[in-house]
Amino acid sequence: MRAYVAGSRLAFARLFSRVAPSVHAFFVRSVRNRTLAEDLVQTTFLKVHRSRHQWHPDHRVRPWIFAIAARVRQDELRRARGLATAAGEEELEAADAAARADDVPEAEVSLFERSRAERVREALDQLPEAQRMVIHLHRYEDLSFAEIAEALGTTEGAVKLRAFRGYERLRVALADLIEEDA
Repeated sequence: MRAYVAGSRLAFARLFSRVAPSVHAFFVRSVRNRTLAEDLVQTTFLKVHRSRHQWHPDHRVRPWIFAIAARVRQDELRRARGLATAAGEEELEAADAAARADDVPEAEVSLFERSRAERVREALDQLPEAQRMVIHLHRYEDLSFAEIAEALGTTEGAVKLRAFRGYERLRVALADLIEEDA
């Protein structure tokens, strides 16, 4: 990141190749649309480029980039849900819940016919957006709760609560799989 801030194009290419796949996965899990996720990755890295001089060497790069990605995500969710620019997480959560209620459920398939990975993915997709995002950043991007809180502009306690609630919902939704493993 230091080399990139100093103007190295090669450093940017390395940074992009290392972080963009994780940012893309973050957006895919959030917006559930690969094409839109690709656009949001581009928007995120454009913002990274524009604000690269604001990065401080004392900060880890991945949480800093995910903080930018989280703001891009919020802006997109506000736009997609027709919410005001000032709408916070609660309004986004309510709009997300309403949108999910309008979704047409897939045909019921026997639990035994689904793969474990599909079941976990489906359970994750049913979580409220705020919980899904925290779990993704914690579990798949290996960010600490403090780093997630910084990225999302909230408190570590709020992030831990979202994670606890999300993991609890997953335990309930996947109870039969957990029993199989016991």
